[in-house]
Amino acid sequence: MTFHEMWRDLAPLGRDTASGGYRRYAWTGADADCRAWFKQQADSRGLTYELDRNGNQWAWLGDPAAGDAVVTGSHLDSVPDGGAYDGPLGVVSSFAALDELRAREAVFSRPLAIVNFADEEGARFGLACVGSRLTAGQLTIEAAHRLTDGEGVTLPQAMEAAGYDPYGIGPDPERLARVGAFVELHVEQGRALDLTGDPVGIASAIWPHGRWRYDFRGEANHAGTTRIADRRDPMLTYAETVIAARREAELTGAVATFGKVSVEPNGVNAIPSLVRGWLDSRAADQETLDAVITGIEKAARAYADRHGVDLDVVRESFTPVVEFGHALRDELGAILRGEADRPVPVLGTGAGHDAGILSASIPTAMLFVRNPTGVSHSPAEFAAEDDCVAGVTALADVLEGLACR
Repeated sequence: MTFHEMWRDLAPLGRDTASGGYRRYAWTGADADCRAWFKQQADSRGLTYELDRNGNQWAWLGDPAAGDAVVTGSHLDSVPDGGAYDGPLGVVSSFAALDELRAREAVFSRPLAIVNFADEEGARFGLACVGSRLTAGQLTIEAAHRLTDGEGVTLPQAMEAAGYDPYGIGPDPERLARVGAFVELHVEQGRALDLTGDPVGIASAIWPHGRWRYDFRGEANHAGTTRIADRRDPMLTYAETVIAARREAELTGAVATFGKVSVEPNGVNAIPSLVRGWLDSRAADQETLDAVITGIEKAARAYADRHGVDLDVVRESFTPVVEFGHALRDELGAILRGEADRPVPVLGTGAGHDAGILSASIPTAMLFVRNPTGVSHSPAEFAAEDDCVAGVTALADVLEGLACR
């Protein structure tokens, strides 16, 4: 099956016809459809299929127990109304790259695996990279079991409903010990490659980033009869905090976004009693990120005091800066440079990935495919067909250089 045939078959799964975006949330029907697609691709190629204790899917060429394996892949889940390329491009390209290597009659000296990591986006339970975090021991079983979605469904309940065992999850050092290198291909979430004119690039680092929940608690009251001077309106404080986040980000060159909000009682004619907003912030270094987060919280507390509003701030997730190992990164650069006139560009990113989580445990690297608009986490996310094919070729070259010595 060609890249285009795989892309065509995967494209309808979890797609919302109204928005054109994807709603492939962890442990839902759409997620099950994507998982079935992955297994079908593995089976059709005669690969050994495995489902690990954390719900990650693996397709193996060669003996998984032999060790020093080269692994590639990404994820198939999405953010709410996300684009088609974020995650799936890496999985589809992995199968296509294997097909390309077989067409080249490559002889493998190391086992090769393709992986689909579970719940990378964290759209349902609010924590990104759950599958890889559990595997790497960066998320405890107790913390994972406390995760709850917007409907009050816990992670264990969701996994059980989907037919998986939530009590078997946890660190998987034996599986990671099999892996000698992990290379993740991903659509670029930005325009660096478009500006340089290159179809493919190599990741240098992932910015430190995290998510913080801001709970603004005021007093519910009648919107039509309560004097402005008598109000304890948490929505006002929330709005001022959103503006403060933008200001702090602009001052430091970081990014800060309140992209999710819930309101109680959520009535048109009612002053809210609670406004809960989620902050996502990222920066090129830890010092800058700390300054941004401190500045936002300081401003929020000042606004809250002014309006008689109580404020609680909870850090829900955090990932420190990831500097991809230079040895593997440089090896990818040497493989891809080949006879080219110039080196493949190396660029940093503000987006988190499973490769970043695993980098503390095993050698990891990333390839980026050009995104002509830079738009991501949106139905408008896009990569040109020629660039997708170039990505497949680059990944095949890398896998051949690493696994076919």
